[in-house]
Amino acid sequence: MEQARRISSPGEDPIVPEDRVITVALAGQPNAGKSTVFNVLTGLDQHVGNWPGKTVEKREGICRLNEKDLRIIDLPGTYALSAACAEERVARDFILRERPDVVVVIVDATALQRSLYLVAELLWLPAPVVLGLNMMDVAERHGVRIEPDVLQAALGIPVVPMVARRNQGIRELMSAVQDVVRGVRPCVPRRPAIRQDHRRELESLCRVLTGQVPAPYADEWVALKLLEGDEEITALAGEWLSSERWQAIETILAQHEDGVVAIASGRYEWIGRMVRAALVRPGAGQVTVTEKLDRVATHPVLGLLVLLGLLGSLFWVTYAIGTPLQRWLDASVVHAGAHQVRAALVGRPAWVTGVLVGGVIGGAGTALTLLPILVIFFAAFGVLEDTGYMTRGAYVVDRFMHPIGLHGKSFLPLCLGFGCNVPAVFGARTIGDGPQRLLTVLLAPLVPCSARMAVIIVLAPVFFPDHPAVVVWGLVTLNLAVLALMGRALRRFALGGKHLPFIMELPLYHVPHAGSIARSVWHRTLAFIRNAGIVILAGAVIVWTLSTLPAGRIESSYLAALGRTMAPAGALLGLDWRMMTALLSSFVAKENTIATLGVLYDVTGGDRTLDESIKGTLTPAAGLAMMVVQMLFIPCLATVAAMRAELRAWRWIVVEIVLLLVASFALGALVYRVALVLGLGA
Repeated sequence: MEQARRISSPGEDPIVPEDRVITVALAGQPNAGKSTVFNVLTGLDQHVGNWPGKTVEKREGICRLNEKDLRIIDLPGTYALSAACAEERVARDFILRERPDVVVVIVDATALQRSLYLVAELLWLPAPVVLGLNMMDVAERHGVRIEPDVLQAALGIPVVPMVARRNQGIRELMSAVQDVVRGVRPCVPRRPAIRQDHRRELESLCRVLTGQVPAPYADEWVALKLLEGDEEITALAGEWLSSERWQAIETILAQHEDGVVAIASGRYEWIGRMVRAALVRPGAGQVTVTEKLDRVATHPVLGLLVLLGLLGSLFWVTYAIGTPLQRWLDASVVHAGAHQVRAALVGRPAWVTGVLVGGVIGGAGTALTLLPILVIFFAAFGVLEDTGYMTRGAYVVDRFMHPIGLHGKSFLPLCLGFGCNVPAVFGARTIGDGPQRLLTVLLAPLVPCSARMAVIIVLAPVFFPDHPAVVVWGLVTLNLAVLALMGRALRRFALGGKHLPFIMELPLYHVPHAGSIARSVWHRTLAFIRNAGIVILAGAVIVWTLSTLPAGRIESSYLAALGRTMAPAGALLGLDWRMMTALLSSFVAKENTIATLGVLYDVTGGDRTLDESIKGTLTPAAGLAMMVVQMLFIPCLATVAAMRAELRAWRWIVVEIVLLLVASFALGALVYRVALVLGLGA
């Protein structure tokens, strides 16, 4: 039978005093909707950092409900609490040592059996548990029906059905949390028991541990972890116990090395009873919508064609809609704004007008005209994420990633790189294997981020007005080819030629939810605006200042002197010093390329647009070479900082920068020569 643990009863004193902020830990498996719940609860009132001594992201925010503040801690997504990886250790240690008032576990209603394994472990920890049964709408569409009241009675803890993406059930979830804290709602969890043939051994371990286990650990939980072979708890127990007691523990464990199997078996038997009680599956022989779609989406040939088609469509939509809007903003914001500022500052010092017009409007303003392109890209990519398709993409490309030493799990963080390389680098945390994680971090900067794509989408129609989409697609293909070749070259150093298995569960397809996608687009766009407001603005002002001093003319400025020192390298590509300077400024932020060109070509000082100015100074061959180098150039400063935080060493980062510097200029020079042969030099 399940073991019940009494937490609170109605009418008793509240667990938390009324004047104290309630601490709620959000737990859940990856892709269960935990982050969606956190974002809905905290909005913009959240703080993001790293857990002390870990590279695992820490998110914390405040939610106010019924005139009371709740401190929400978003624990890392994890499938279990075995402390096999940093995420599991962080989640487990926070609950044990920080003692949150309530743990809210978000489970996927479409995969209840898998999701309940984490619940089975959480019920053994000291904090009361409230279960949020998410994605109820998706489960119903696929013929899966769950009875929340039955599941609640079976588990002995509050169960709240919800659809987090639509903000349905979240208020009820937090009300249940407050009721548990006040003692209004009972929480008497029925925990899974160890398999019958090992219960005596568990009792024997508990007797040896009695009075020896310090807080915040519990005797029975430590005994279970010892039977599981948990290395961390085993090491701690060796410190807590005398030699005689530890010898007794070792004797019991040596005689029952299959204890981990007995514990897992007990949990799965418990999960089976919960599922049988509360879940009704589709009828036998019924083919679900997900199964029908996956016959194509996961096919080794058709699935690859679908993936390429979707990514190609994403770029086409971004270009077709975003570029006209970008040009409209350039004309109506940059040029019109510059004229208005000049008129308003008549009689003011020339340097004031110069900084505002040339630096702020011409630089950062030009970069901000990229917003339509970024918003469309983020929205299109968000649709693919929200439907659940991206995991299918990972499955399809798995066999193609093995030659470069990666498996399909690396596909997901690398896909984040299409938005920004920084989250792609941080996304590699989900890869448990060290060499795999290292190689994924090193290859992430080769994924064309939205900032680089925005620059290319601006430049491609300047030199190739008849076929800009083809040029953009070709440049992306070149980038990915270089990624594959570099991965293969690094594989010997990072992986030693070893192949690793790839296991990933494919979630059910979801109908994309506009609110969820809108929040994703908003947060990503806001991050870009903040970057533009700080890094790009500062970079544009610095570029303008260097382009003005000492005599007030660009041709004789400090910036021109710096650019001319790179003229020999630029000559190999057909680029002048202005293009080389813009390329160099992209190290600060990739968007700075456009901002710098806006300053150097003085787009606010005449009637010519930036497109017209660039086209008048570069040939199509040189323009193509410039775009090749831009796509493969060294990572931006933020990405380098992210790599340093993840790898905690400069050796591989220096190797990465040198490789990309050589590869970008070598391929740029090669493309330039080939383009000249093809007659693109005029």
